[in-house]
Amino acid sequence: MDSRLRGNDDFRMGPALTDGGQAPVPALMVQGTGSDVGKSLLVAGLCRAYANRGLAVRPFKPQNMSNNAAVTPAEAATGGATGEIGRAQALQARAARVTPSVHMNPVLLKPQTDLGAQVVVQGKVEGNAQARDYHALKKTLLPRVLDSFHHIGRGADLVLVEGAGSPAEVNLRAADIANMGFAEAADLPVVLVGDIDRGGVIASLVGTHALVTEAERARIKGYVINKFRGDASLFEDAVGIIAERTGMACFGIVPFFPPARALPREDAMALDNAEAAADGDGALITVAVPRLPRIANFDDLDPLMAEPGVRVVVVPEGEPLPAGADVVLLPGSKATLADLAALRETGWDVDILAHARRGGQVVGLCGGYQMLGRRVADPQGIEGPPGGAPGLGLLDVETVLTGDKTLELARGADCHDRLPVEGYEMHVGLTEGPDRRRPWLTLEDGRAEGAVSPDGRVRGSYLHGLFAADAFRRAFLDRIRSGATAGAAFEARVEETLDALAAHLEAHLDLDALLALSRR
Repeated sequence: MDSRLRGNDDFRMGPALTDGGQAPVPALMVQGTGSDVGKSLLVAGLCRAYANRGLAVRPFKPQNMSNNAAVTPAEAATGGATGEIGRAQALQARAARVTPSVHMNPVLLKPQTDLGAQVVVQGKVEGNAQARDYHALKKTLLPRVLDSFHHIGRGADLVLVEGAGSPAEVNLRAADIANMGFAEAADLPVVLVGDIDRGGVIASLVGTHALVTEAERARIKGYVINKFRGDASLFEDAVGIIAERTGMACFGIVPFFPPARALPREDAMALDNAEAAADGDGALITVAVPRLPRIANFDDLDPLMAEPGVRVVVVPEGEPLPAGADVVLLPGSKATLADLAALRETGWDVDILAHARRGGQVVGLCGGYQMLGRRVADPQGIEGPPGGAPGLGLLDVETVLTGDKTLELARGADCHDRLPVEGYEMHVGLTEGPDRRRPWLTLEDGRAEGAVSPDGRVRGSYLHGLFAADAFRRAFLDRIRSGATAGAAFEARVEETLDALAAHLEAHLDLDALLALSRR
C-alpha cells in the first residue's frame, strides 16, 4: 500500500453533520440493492427536477469505482490545480446546474488490475492499493470524505448522496464509507432503489432489509422501483407484500426511460449493450471500437452513438473487428501496456493493420493514441514492472509513461478546418515523433496536439471530448462519407434528455415526500 494513503487511525464517527454548527445539511442518500440498478441516473434526474423547482442542489458520492472520469476546474481542495471525479458526478452537477467539484466525489477508485486500483482522493492521485489493502485503508479516508460533504453542503438546499454497490454486502461493512457507514457517520435517511428489469426485485429489497442491522433498517425510509416495463398496476400486490415483510414505503415506480442512452454512462458494463442501444438503422458509416479490458473515458463514444447515420459497434473480446467498418477507434485505457497486450492476444492488431491497409480510417484517443505509435515505454514502472512494448506502428511517434499525471481542461481547433473543439486531457505519458509535426489540433495556448499520418488516414489525440463539438464531428464524418449524417446537436440533446428525465421522475415519484425526508 502506498505510504501516502495512510491517515488518522484515531478518527471516530461523530454526530450528525452540520454546517458551521447550525442546522443539519438537508440531504438524502440513494442506495441500491445492487450495482447498475440506476442510482446514478436517478440522482441526475432528481438533481435536475429539484433544480427546476428553484432549489440549490448538490450531488455527492463518497466513494466511486470507475475508469470513466471527468476533470474539474481548479479549486482550493486541489491546491489551485484541476482535479478528477467520476463522470456520473460531473453529469449530476450539470443536471443541478452547478460547477463540478472534487468534493462531489472525494474518493475515486480507478481499476488497473483485477485486484488493484489507483486511489484518487479529493481530486488528486494518492497512490495505488490492492483490494485488501484498500479495505483496511477506508476508515482513514472517512474524515476527508466528511470534510467534502461539509463543503458541498454549505449553502445547499439539498444534497443528493449516491451510494455504491449495495449495503447488503455485509461482509464489507466494517469501515464502510460508501453506503451505510457513510449514512451513519452523516446521520442520513436512506432510500433503496431496486431494478425490476433484472428480475427478483422483491427478493432484493426484502433481502437487503433483512441483511442490514436494526439501526441501519431504521435509516431506510422507503424504496423506489426502477426500470419498470408494462402495467404498473400489476405491481400493487407486491407493494403490499414488501410493506408486510419490511414496513418500507414505496415512493414510486419509475418506468423504463429509453432516452437515457443519450446520457454519459458511468459503468463499462453499459458498453456490453452499446450496439443494441445505438440507432444503427440505415447507418452509412460504421465505427468499430475494440472493448479493451481497461477501457476508460468511453463517453468519448457518446456523440458518435447519437449521430444519425452512424453505427458504433463495441466489439467484445474474442470477436473480430467488422471488416466493413469505415473507422476503427481505439479508446482511452487505464493501463495502456496491459490493454495493448490484450489487443494482440485477441488478434485485433491484425484486424486493425488490415483495416489500415484497405484504406480505412484509424483514430486513437489518449491510451489508444499511445498504442498507435511505434513503441510505449514504461521505464519507471508506472503501470507495472518497468518495461515497454512495440505499438501498432501506424503513427511515427513513441510514448514514454511518466509519473506526472496531466489533468487539464482545454480548448482549441482542428488543423484541417479550424473548427472549434474543447475537452480535457487525463493521462500519464509524453508522446513525440515525426508525425507530431502534423498535429490534429491546435490548442488555445498555441500547443500542437496529437498526430496525423502522412496519408491523413490515421490520427490520434490526448483530448477527450472532442467529438462532442457538433461542427467538428460533422466535418470528420463528412470526409468519410459526405452527407451520411443528419447532424445531431449533441450538447443540446443532453440538456433535453436531462429535462425529460426530470419530468419523468416528477410524474412517477413522490418528490415532495423525498424532499421532506431530507429535511429531517
